[in-house]
Amino acid sequence: MLQTGLEHIESVQDFEDTLANNENVMICCGRMGPMCLPVYDVMENLAPEYGHVAFRDLAFDEPVGQVIRSLPETAGFTGLPFTVYFKNGRVVAATSSIQTMEQVSAILDEHFGSQA
Repeated sequence: MLQTGLEHIESVQDFEDTLANNENVMICCGRMGPMCLPVYDVMENLAPEYGHVAFRDLAFDEPVGQVIRSLPETAGFTGLPFTVYFKNGRVVAATSSIQTMEQVSAILDEHFGSQA
């Protein structure tokens, strides 16, 4: 399990339930490393402003990481973390490597609407 302040996805069932029970979902699949930590921090900071988005993390090296690693949208990714945005259970955006608060906010606003 990752040591972040985010809710964790620890099983395929958690992943499926998260998508089924939330219209807007941002999942950061990574490790506790230098490229991932800033993205977790951004997510933790933005969560209060985006109450209509479920922010989750997922450990890249755990078996459950396969749900993100096997997506067609992440097939060409080489840098961690893999960050995937879902709307109504479907992928609407995916990024890899470090992202700034401005970059993440732009994706959230584009696909999920501005802060609620």
